[in-house]
Amino acid sequence: MAPAIPPGEDGPMASQPDDPYEHPYPAPDLAARHPFVVLEPYRYPVDEMRARARAFHEAADRRRSVRMFSSEPVPRDLVETAVMAASTAPSGAHKQPWTFVAVSDPHLKSRIRAAAEEEEQKNYLENRMNAEWQEALAPLGTDHHKEYLDVAPWIVVLFEQRYELRPDGTTRRNYYVKESVGIAAGLFVAALHDMGLATLPHTPSPMAFLRTLLGRPANERPFVMFPVGHALDGAQVPDLRRKPLAEVFVEVTDDPVA
Repeated sequence: MAPAIPPGEDGPMASQPDDPYEHPYPAPDLAARHPFVVLEPYRYPVDEMRARARAFHEAADRRRSVRMFSSEPVPRDLVETAVMAASTAPSGAHKQPWTFVAVSDPHLKSRIRAAAEEEEQKNYLENRMNAEWQEALAPLGTDHHKEYLDVAPWIVVLFEQRYELRPDGTTRRNYYVKESVGIAAGLFVAALHDMGLATLPHTPSPMAFLRTLLGRPANERPFVMFPVGHALDGAQVPDLRRKPLAEVFVEVTDDPVA
């Protein structure tokens, strides 16, 4: 791969247009009151950008949700690194309103499985999920059995912090919580996949039991649960298609003729 072109060096991306901003950021008074640093981005030649984009897409396209995990141990530091990667996600007012709670204790994993299956049995067998929902899930073959919660070496539960609890007992509002936590969840999945681990975003509904089992404070609410580990040798996944670009991408222009 061609090396990145540091700012200021000659290269295909080195030239910059005239500054188009009437109101620069940060404003001088803002910079005087709060710390700012100069961003040091790396710019790549266009061909290198395309190559990197293709490589990322090809790697991401191999990601699949797994429901058959190996019990092979996974070092804790790999989970921690994935959480650190997830925590680079942008968030409303930089509040970072998330907590990743990791469980490897077999007894606690079994308790989580039992509680999840209790809720899922009501969903699948006691008609808490309507017929349309169950029809949509039929090609995946999912049901209320969640054995992988016992087998996978880790369960990581991502909690959203609905508001901030301060050390003095007071609270402060968090902003765009679900949007922020959703982005962090996506980065967590991507980080696990990039290191060769498998996961499955699992959302037993309702999930309040997770806050009780894991002893989380009142300001936290479970957002999604991730079993984490290696896929079982020979594990199968549904033969699904992803929507092509034409179905997920639209460019809108301001066409005066239209």
